[in-house]
Amino acid sequence: MMKSVLIANRGEIACRVIKTARRMGIRTVTVYSDADADALHVRMADEAVHIGAAPTRESYLVGDKIIAAAKQTGAEAIHPGYGFLSENAEFAQAVMDAGLIWVGPLPKSITAMGLKDAAKKLMDDAGVPVTPGYMGKNQQPDVLKSEADKIGYPVLIKAVAGGGGKGMRLVEQADEFLDALASCKREAAASFGNDHVLIEKYILSPRHIEVQVFGDSHGNVVHLFERDCSLQRRHQKVVEEAPAPGMDEATRAELCAAAVRAAKAVDYRGAGTIEFIADGSEGLRADRIWFMEMNTRLQVEHPVTEEITGVDLVEWQLRVASGEPLPKTQDQLSINGWAMEVRLYAEDPTKGFLPSIGKLDVFEYPEHLVRVDTGVEEGAEISPHYDPMIAKLIVHADTREEAIADLRYALDDGECGPLITNAGFLFRVLGDAQFASGAVDTGLIGRKLEDLTARPEPSLEGLQTAAGELVGRGGIGPWGLAGGLRLNAPARRTMRVTDQHGRDFEAPLAGVADAAPKRVAIINEGGERFVLKPWRAVGGADGGVGSGSILAPMPGRVIAVEVAAGQTVTKGQKLLTLEAMKMEHTLTAPFDGTVTEVNTAAGDQVQVDALLVKIDTE
Repeated sequence: MMKSVLIANRGEIACRVIKTARRMGIRTVTVYSDADADALHVRMADEAVHIGAAPTRESYLVGDKIIAAAKQTGAEAIHPGYGFLSENAEFAQAVMDAGLIWVGPLPKSITAMGLKDAAKKLMDDAGVPVTPGYMGKNQQPDVLKSEADKIGYPVLIKAVAGGGGKGMRLVEQADEFLDALASCKREAAASFGNDHVLIEKYILSPRHIEVQVFGDSHGNVVHLFERDCSLQRRHQKVVEEAPAPGMDEATRAELCAAAVRAAKAVDYRGAGTIEFIADGSEGLRADRIWFMEMNTRLQVEHPVTEEITGVDLVEWQLRVASGEPLPKTQDQLSINGWAMEVRLYAEDPTKGFLPSIGKLDVFEYPEHLVRVDTGVEEGAEISPHYDPMIAKLIVHADTREEAIADLRYALDDGECGPLITNAGFLFRVLGDAQFASGAVDTGLIGRKLEDLTARPEPSLEGLQTAAGELVGRGGIGPWGLAGGLRLNAPARRTMRVTDQHGRDFEAPLAGVADAAPKRVAIINEGGERFVLKPWRAVGGADGGVGSGSILAPMPGRVIAVEVAAGQTVTKGQKLLTLEAMKMEHTLTAPFDGTVTEVNTAAGDQVQVDALLVKIDTE
């Protein structure tokens, strides 16, 4: 067994590998960029080496720096995680040529499965069913269109070197083909440096089913059953589960046997995934499931397989890379219960899933119920330089229904902020009736996207709780008279409040909190985080009009400050400009007065509700 390993990655997967290595008594080394100097994976490892600036092309994608770091620290092996250099055959070979252990498949296996057209030809020869299509070398547009006409529309044009949903176009009728082909080729050339494409028959009710395989250097290959990753948005997985809904034993046996044949055809070693596309229009049938591609690395969604099999796949990777045989034979592996995973992102579904960067002040989920795989913790910064995934939330239960319920409860009960996340979107996806029935396909989210991403409103119960907290003990909040009293007006039984998006609500006042009044009440419901304040006559995008406190309406960067302490201002005068979510927001004076405080400067990163400027009327 190896004594030390360098993890050539960052974030969640680096932390995941460190946990298993530590349990096995293996010393860990990580690498980090300028942006990750204080990252969790850096602090968790036994040793860390700086390898460059924040851009990945200057750090995590520079193989020579990573190999040098391994030699510098005496690491025996390199684990690539997923993404970055994990499927780079040249890097894998360089690691081995340097006398280090590569925790992954042989470079020849990565190469064999690296191009979709060559991989499909190889799988066809190995007796693995492949999707009907054209994989020829002739890339002339008229030839490709002729082949598409023969296959029959709709067809899918796919870049042979593609991945992550890039270099892919759906063509539903013949007169759309040439324009779609040109667009696909341009994107493929820009993204992968290779504009060659293949054409596949497009499956009308597609399901994405994948099989976890594992091989060792002794000729053993096993499968660890299937996962269903059909719930996707623009070819990006949203919910992953194991086993696949509707999979019977006979179909599972044929599918998994085909996956093992695929792995053996490339002398596969380590963890890999054989991805299939299924026509689910008549349920899952072996004669309607075809090979799509192979991922020659550990998958993001590997925890659901771990949960149903009781296997630590990272431990298996480290053992197999050290030359040991697989810890279990095929007949020792079985499915236990149901597992489900969602990816929690710092992104705003209501704004096209734009990333939401900034500081993570609160990050709490019920870990007695849900496994949280993450590379961040409270106080961490979600950087604009990398993928904005905060965590993977995984549950394991006896049944699929229980798994869905547990995961929705975790999303509802958990708290993550002040960044905007996709937690509410995930909560609604899991609650969709079609998904709950198991009738999933890759187009489900796209068809319902408007409803799933609509910004919800807080419930009456949530508003009532917020009002009670804002009024507090004694019924007098920090904003003056509130609750049941108004000067020269009848008593009120509601309180008007405003959320972080500028929406006003009438909140029932049925009781107050037995505590001092709060300036801001935060209510978490259905994965959504509502930041509620007493209503006030808003001037521009200001924060605290009633007290003259100008608060940041969202996390962002101050790009200009127009006033100074002691300056007299008039109502509506520009105070400062905040850049957030690639947009500029002007904050103005709510009334005539004098600036008494300026607590920020151009270039500062600020969090939601940070006090930026204060104005006094005296």
